[in-house]
Amino acid sequence: MLIDIETFESSSEDQLQGSGETNADRVMRFLAAHPDKAFTQSEIRDATDVKAGSISVVLSRHEDRGLVRHKGTYWTLGEADEVAAYASLVESTRAANDRFGDEELDEWLKHAVDEDGEATD
Repeated sequence: MLIDIETFESSSEDQLQGSGETNADRVMRFLAAHPDKAFTQSEIRDATDVKAGSISVVLSRHEDRGLVRHKGTYWTLGEADEVAAYASLVESTRAANDRFGDEELDEWLKHAVDEDGEATD
């Protein structure tokens, strides 16, 4: 799919993954498939094909959101409520995208407002 340079410049590597599945999604899917186990970063990286330079960032962000926990060098799923809320959000987003199509950044920006309620366009 062709994208413009503004999209290229403003999008994260996760957003530009060809499959539409982000590194964050792959990590959560892997850990959710093994809820009774804990893994090292390298084990998670190898199982998910997340680049070595990205795995610690993904895990740290997930930890900040309560989606994963770690002790020593091991990582596992976070508390059930946080993980369930994340899964619900992911499913809702996918369902909306399936029904209405993916959001177009340029179209979204036309209607976006900043924190003061002013149009950003």
